[in-house]
Amino acid sequence: MTSPVARICSELISLDTSNYGDGTGPGEASAAEYVEAFLQGCGLQPERFSTSSATRQVVVCRVPGQDPSAEALVIHAHLDVVPAVAQDWSVPAFEGTIHDDMVWGRGAVDMKDMDAMILTVVQQWQLHGIRPRRDIVLLFLPDEEAGGQHGAHWVVDHRPEILHGVTEGIGEVGGFSFELANRKRIYMIENAQKGLAWLRLRAFGTAGHGSLIADDNAVTRLARTVSRIGEHRFPVQLTPSVENFLVAACDAADIPFDRNDPEAALVQLGPLARMIGATLRHTANPTMLQAGYKNNVIPGEAEAVVDARFLPGLEADFFEQFDALLDEGITYEAEVRDISLATEFEGDLVTKMTEALTAEDPDAVPVPYTLSAGTDAKALSRLGIRCFGFAPLKLPADLDFAALFHGIDERVPVESLEFGVRVLDRFLRTA
Repeated sequence: MTSPVARICSELISLDTSNYGDGTGPGEASAAEYVEAFLQGCGLQPERFSTSSATRQVVVCRVPGQDPSAEALVIHAHLDVVPAVAQDWSVPAFEGTIHDDMVWGRGAVDMKDMDAMILTVVQQWQLHGIRPRRDIVLLFLPDEEAGGQHGAHWVVDHRPEILHGVTEGIGEVGGFSFELANRKRIYMIENAQKGLAWLRLRAFGTAGHGSLIADDNAVTRLARTVSRIGEHRFPVQLTPSVENFLVAACDAADIPFDRNDPEAALVQLGPLARMIGATLRHTANPTMLQAGYKNNVIPGEAEAVVDARFLPGLEADFFEQFDALLDEGITYEAEVRDISLATEFEGDLVTKMTEALTAEDPDAVPVPYTLSAGTDAKALSRLGIRCFGFAPLKLPADLDFAALFHGIDERVPVESLEFGVRVLDRFLRTA
């Protein structure tokens, strides 16, 4: 018999909500309709509405708490997924296949697993008459995978009243386990994230015939800059959240932490090292190139896109270093630019997350960490909401979980989903 959370996760994956970032995808309406119907079936009163177009849809639902005077907590979850190339996968990306005790498909990790866990907890509460300590606002959003301008940011700009009274929140990319070499399990709770800037670079030159000598070639000028950016390694800069993670991870691993050589600690993290390593420094990666229209015509303009991520609190420092990498005459503008975040790993909410994890896994070692990417928490922070990444999963030691975010054959163990439901249930009742 398929567990309820695995079935819900599978059904959500089967709804293709691919976000291509240019408005051409199917949108999130099918998943929003599913969530709305599910919550209505639980006896709740969700609201579903469109943002910038009919296919970009939000579902919001307030679950009443025992204390209506208490400040509310939001759980934000996105319904869109990145695209998948069918021929790259060993299973269909949008069927929600369940085999080998795992749910497979695009969104199984990012983040229809969390969507399913939330819905399962709420369904259990409604069946058994359970009410949380305070109001819980469920917020299912579109467009997170393209920066949230048609999702979380739109909500903050146009419908902030649905988050009235909310002071804290939880969302994706946190709370999952990683087993160290000494078999201890750390659970990474996200309390900081890098800022982002998707930058479009432009180079200008003299257009002409491809057979002539061209000293003022826009493609050449841009290629030099793109190569320089791609090969550059920004210096290590240890931020408080990253240092706190490395200290805690080293302590759990029974190894010393050398603040003067923080990269040495990454060897203990195996496949997780790439994810954590990206939080030790700024990054800037070229992702797109565009120039020309005919083989024998030197174009007068060339463009590139760079995905830049800057450390919390160091945005100006990043751009000072980035500007120094550009050839003379290269200009750029930010197509998407968003803030970094950081909050202290302390307080009642952190205590409740820690207690819920250790109740279900007595060997759990909860630790704070910085996310190298970003989430909808950036938008919600504009309303003064303090957010953490907490989508709890107890994972097999041999599963390279970090590689599954936006990866091929994305999948999540059924047991991990069931664990997450139990932890969220414990946490949200008293949070």
